[in-house]
Amino acid sequence: MTSAQPDSSSAPLVAASSTLALVHYLERQGVLNALRVEQLTGLAMRELTDPDRRVPADAHYRLWEHAELVTGDPGVGLHAGQVVDPERMGLVGHVFFNCDTLGEAVTQYVRLHRLINESVFLSFEQTADQAILCWQPDRAEHYCRQDMDRTLAAAITRTRHFIHPGIRAEWAEIAHPAPVYADEYEKLLGGPVRFDCGVTRLAFNSRHLGHPIPRRNPYVYSAMLKQVNSLLARLQTRRSFGRKIRRLISKQMATERIDADSLARQCHMSRQTLYRKLKKEGLSFHGLVEQVRQDKALRYVAGDQYALGEIAFLLGFSELSAFSRAFKRWTGTSPAEYRARHLATSGSTNQKPDSGDGER
Repeated sequence: MTSAQPDSSSAPLVAASSTLALVHYLERQGVLNALRVEQLTGLAMRELTDPDRRVPADAHYRLWEHAELVTGDPGVGLHAGQVVDPERMGLVGHVFFNCDTLGEAVTQYVRLHRLINESVFLSFEQTADQAILCWQPDRAEHYCRQDMDRTLAAAITRTRHFIHPGIRAEWAEIAHPAPVYADEYEKLLGGPVRFDCGVTRLAFNSRHLGHPIPRRNPYVYSAMLKQVNSLLARLQTRRSFGRKIRRLISKQMATERIDADSLARQCHMSRQTLYRKLKKEGLSFHGLVEQVRQDKALRYVAGDQYALGEIAFLLGFSELSAFSRAFKRWTGTSPAEYRARHLATSGSTNQKPDSGDGER
């Protein structure tokens, strides 16, 4: 079977190394059907070994559904994620585990996450005593229980293997409802787990950020970082229209109600054309508005320049209660609690509205 690289402008993509890791797991389980994999991904098996190859997220998630079916294991993601194979890690994994400390590795992981999976946004928050990773899909249909299980299991298992065996989660919140294998999460992660939370968050003690990474190789780090930065630059170029709209949304948000028609006129096109161009980049107008609003909310609330009611107004909310509900949905905590934690740990900082594009 032969195929061309999937059209990278039409949908969010996933690194082929993630898809290949699942293929290898199915092979180890003795249930690999290479022809079926090629049908689901639209790629020949040999193409998945290309380090620059990317797979449509929808196809990657269909492969996970196939994996659960052929293994008969509803917890296949959690189990596949516990397999550590240094010889088969992707580029971002090699960058991660060749950093100086876990803190630097987490920073790189968040920065480069779009290379792993464009359909899921990863954010990081640090409080006085906790470091918290949060995963959110760009839209509901891109939430894949099996893939999220694999992500959580791989994060904790690889960190223990490469950095420190004693690292455990302080707590975890899982977006999906409790599955039949729910008791396995706490055994694996080490801390209490809550399900059906809307977003997926994993917290660990901040002291772990200072852990040095044993056996790191600065030469490997330098070479891999150069390659992933090149890939990231190409990805950012591909999403150039989306970045332009983000900047316009950011500028308009503080002055007037966000309106797709007015933004389309600024771009000299119809609203339908604007929607169509964004869709070609795997984006939606309302999704971009939500992302920019969330980015600004986190920056403004972390400082003390504006009262919470003023921030709600600046971000286009009709009342403080609506903003508070949205903020808790984004972060799992109220704006007041979030501000108190940040001011207690970093001191008062002034955050002024900006005209930046809110890029992640």
